[in-house]
Order: sequence, then structure tokens, then C-alpha cells
Amino acid sequence: MKLDIKDETLGMWLGVLGVAMFAITLPMTRLATGTQAAPQLSPWFVTLGRAALAGLLSAIFLLITRSPRPASHQWRPLGIAVLGNVIGFPLLLGYALRVVTASHAAVVTALLPLVTAAVAAWVLHQRARLGFWLCAIAGSLLVVVFSVLRASQSGHGFGFEWADLLLVGAVIAASFGYIYGAQVTPSLGAERVICWVCVMALPVTLPATLAMWPTQPIATSSWLGFVYVGMFSMWIGFFAWYRGLALGGALRVSQTQLLQPFLSILVSIPLLGEPLDVVTLGFAIAVVGTVLIGKKLSQPQAAPAPGASAASTAAPRAGVVGQGRS
Repeated sequence: MKLDIKDETLGMWLGVLGVAMFAITLPMTRLATGTQAAPQLSPWFVTLGRAALAGLLSAIFLLITRSPRPASHQWRPLGIAVLGNVIGFPLLLGYALRVVTASHAAVVTALLPLVTAAVAAWVLHQRARLGFWLCAIAGSLLVVVFSVLRASQSGHGFGFEWADLLLVGAVIAASFGYIYGAQVTPSLGAERVICWVCVMALPVTLPATLAMWPTQPIATSSWLGFVYVGMFSMWIGFFAWYRGLALGGALRVSQTQLLQPFLSILVSIPLLGEPLDVVTLGFAIAVVGTVLIGKKLSQPQAAPAPGASAASTAAPRAGVVGQGRS
């Protein structure tokens, strides 16, 4: 059936809300970890601690809602989501943000939608047109040029910042986590997927968090950053994001993710005192441009069957809600 206009509108706004919460992850993680010159919470503590906080909240949610346990075939994709979204992405991001600015990281992580689509094509055997892959290559080349320029500006010569490799690894880890989590979303439900992912990690994340609890004084701003990435980046943001995809249609609402690099850069200006770098902004616009075009070309064109009526060719449009995200 067709999507209700009110549901479409609500879905779009929930998508924007989820993306906004994810965008603030970069500056909040930098607040939590500090810098190399003034370190605060360790990246390992932020990674495990934010997952432990989200895991405790998830356990309460699952108990209150009396959620059933996942089926046996669902544990493997959930486990991969744990490795990608609970451990891999935040850990690599935390170490990278001790070296580069949140604005820098926002440009590299802007490739997340395209990389996720590429992983979907490989893991889920989805096909895309040649133009999509050309956009993926163009976006990657833009990130390479940006990284080289920033390394040169930092006095390191024409080479990569080692933190860029961490950021690329973070994007790949998140992409695999998203895709394998998406595999069980239709059967488990959006909220329960992220809750079970966080609860599965609790036997590791909770004892490790307690064991690694900092003994040195930590700035209040760093603790606030830590609480944010635990409650919003790791938990509540996924509630809004997945619900928005379900209500407004996955392909339509996924376009709101294009706002994330700009939101990250804008939030970093007042929060971290980072300057609005014209070069960074220019590359962010260019990378998002490749993502925008690539998303439009991410689905192969389906030729209508010979002699098909207008009504029959229009029918698949109603199925957009059930399509997986990329």
C-alpha cells in the first residue's frame, strides 16, 4: 500500500533527528578523548564504556517490553554488528580524533553511505549501475586528495595522516555492522536490533569499563561527551533512525544522511572552537555531491515488461518501505 503523507513527513523528520544525533558523535568523541597534548578519557574506555552504558539501558528496555530472545540464525549477524558498530567504529574513531579535527573526520566519514552500499552489494549480492561505482571512485579520490593536502599543511609532507587509515577502518567497520544488523531488522524490529547488539556485548564491555575506570581527574566536558555518545550515538539515535526509515521509506529517508558532514562541522565550531576551514568545507561539499549522485544510481533501472500497463509499472513504488538501507 501507499505511504501515508503524515507517515512520510514524520519519517523524514525522525531521519533528520537520527542523523543530527550521529553527526554530533564526532565532536563529542573528541571532547571525551581529548587530544594528544591534553588527553582525557582513553579511546578504549570511551569505546567500551559507551557500549556498556547503552547495554544497561538496552537490558532495561528489553525487560520492560518483554522482548523474546533472537532465533539461533540471528546471533551471527548480531555478533558481526557488535564487532563493527560497538567495537570497531568507536575505537578507531576515538584514536583518530586524538590526532585530527572533528571537521577532518567528518569529511572522511562522509563516505559511509557509499561504503555501506558497496558492502551491501558484496554481502547481500545487490547490483548497481556503473555510474554508482564511478561515483564511489570519485568520492574516494577526493578523500585521498584531501588527506594529502591536510598532511602537507601539518608539515608532514605529501603523505597520509596515519589517522586517516583509522578513519577508513572505522567507516568499513560501521558499514559491515550496519549491513549485518539490517539483515535481522525486519524480523527483530529496529529498536530490538540495537538493544540486543548492546546487550550481547555487556559481558565484555561492563567488566572492562569498571576495570578501566579512570583514576586521574577528568574534565566535566569530557564526561558529558562520554554520556552523549553512550546514550545518543550508541542507542537513542538508532531508535529515531530506524523508525524513520520504516515510516518514511528507506531510500527516501536515507538521503538525510547527506546532512551529517555539514552538521558535524557546524557543531564543532562552537563546541570545540575549530575554525570553519574553507578547504574542508569545499571537500565536504564535493564528497557529499558524489554520495548524492551515487545514491541516485545505487538501484539498477528496472525495464518495464512489454505491454505492461501504467498501473502495473507503478505498483513496485509501494514496496519502498521494505527495502534495506545502505
